[in-house]
Amino acid sequence: MINRERIVEKFLEYVQIDSETKNEKEFAEKIKGELEELGFSVYIDKAGEKVGSNTGNVIAKLEGNKDAEPILFSAHMDTVTPGIGIKPVIKDEVIYSDGTTILGSDDKAGIAAVIEAVKVLKEENIDHGNIEVVFSIYEEGGLYGAKNLEYDKIEAKRAFVLDSGGSPGEIIIKGPAQDKLVAKIIGTPAHAGVCPEEGISAIQVAAAAIAKMNLLRIDEETTANIGIIEGGKATNIVCPEVTITGEARSLVNEKLDKQTGHMVECIEKACEEFGAKAEIETPRAYSAFSVDENDEIVKLVKKACDILGFEATTKASGGGSDTNILNGNGIKAINLGVGMKKVHTLEEYISIDDLTKTAKLVLEIIKNA
Repeated sequence: MINRERIVEKFLEYVQIDSETKNEKEFAEKIKGELEELGFSVYIDKAGEKVGSNTGNVIAKLEGNKDAEPILFSAHMDTVTPGIGIKPVIKDEVIYSDGTTILGSDDKAGIAAVIEAVKVLKEENIDHGNIEVVFSIYEEGGLYGAKNLEYDKIEAKRAFVLDSGGSPGEIIIKGPAQDKLVAKIIGTPAHAGVCPEEGISAIQVAAAAIAKMNLLRIDEETTANIGIIEGGKATNIVCPEVTITGEARSLVNEKLDKQTGHMVECIEKACEEFGAKAEIETPRAYSAFSVDENDEIVKLVKKACDILGFEATTKASGGGSDTNILNGNGIKAINLGVGMKKVHTLEEYISIDDLTKTAKLVLEIIKNA
């Protein structure tokens, strides 16, 4: 049986270990030791050396019944800022930070749930197949840990990612692809008071381009946004250079191609109109994924929820996660709700009930796998 007091104590301990993105080493070493105590063989890969983190992804395997298909649980170790010196507070059965930092339930709630479920598995001597875990680095800001994971160390072909804000029982079966857009618009400087007609304002070009773009909610599957505009030096200089940074997302890769192409076209036409130039990059951050509602991996979670009395629901997400990257590397993955709320804010919180339910769900998935 899941030990409510123990998982809360462990979660509180985890969030007080600083692990902002690219500085996950202390937490990784802590988790490595705990997994080894539970009988896992543990390996820390070299992803950190590639992406600038001070450690790599934690990859671990617990041997089990060879007749059962192996399964993988995944969560990320890093947190967003401000995530140093977190002081958790419990109020009315809900865990918050003290309001000066984020809480870190994104994604230490997922890690705590896996650790607690395996402890119960060992204590009650429950039969299981091979269990693998990946606790990744540098998820926030680019999914770079998962992108650089040493996949040859992974045996499982189905994975459960514990990194969604929905309640336990929510199953994310679709996630969007995302393109980044970085466009440097190059105009011509001139004195704004003496000879402005000799200049080409990069700000004016950028404004004209953005004004023509279809942005925000494009359709039920597609979104787009310009989030950053940088440039200019003084009011008396016709601005020679501006960089605009944005993104586009869609659950359908073809729709994303169309939206990104539209945004690029708007920039190119504005440059042509004003006589400016543009240097445009549109790297794909990650591809979309879609798992069928009737796939066995979804049925497995629904069965576990039914046994526990949880309401199981499936939905699409507008955000990216390690789930996208795992699917893109031949591992069928779905993202599961763990109950974290208002993540990436100082008001982040998670209820003790949802934390406990997540551990129960992990345990039941293992039992039925």
